[in-house]
Amino acid sequence: MVYKYNFIRDECIGCSACAACNPEFWEMADDAKSVLLNSNNVKDDVFEIDFDEDKLDLNMETAESCPVNCIHVYDDEKKLI
Repeated sequence: MVYKYNFIRDECIGCSACAACNPEFWEMADDAKSVLLNSNNVKDDVFEIDFDEDKLDLNMETAESCPVNCIHVYDDEKKLI
């Protein structure tokens, strides 16, 4: 099964929890906001990337660590977090 990360960058407060929790997918940019690595800009400041089930637990934990809930995980267009 393929899952999807959805990141609304303009809501990011730059706390760096995602980058600390999951540096394979996240890093901090020069503007002090997070960057979802290798993602596609799907509209305005919204970025998405697909990932496999073996990354689900860590990516769910990462989304849960975001204090402003600007990171979401989807399964077949159903929002998991």
